Amino acid sequence: MPKPIRMSRRAWVAAWTVLCAAGLAATANLNASSAPDPQPEKSVSAECAERIADIETHLAKAKQEGKGDGVLVFSRVQVGTEDDCRDDLRNHFRGDQ
Repeated sequence: MPKPIRMSRRAWVAAWTVLCAAGLAATANLNASSAPDPQPEKSVSAECAERIADIETHLAKAKQEGKGDGVLVFSRVQVGTEDDCRDDLRNHFRGDQ
């Protein structure tokens, strides 16, 4: 049976240091390259676009008449259905808050 090659402790430490540094560098490179892509903006349904336009009209009319600086908006349908414009309304008017 052949004798195994003996390595000094310094050689083992140096080998582990090189392997750990290579692993950390590879991990950092993978993390940097796998950044999530920005989500494309969802299109608004025709019904929601009409509802937003109606609200914009009411806002403009209220500002013209000096009756305040906002309009309270309620969703017309039950929460959780396809026709619920709640998220679209929030996204559109978020800058006005």
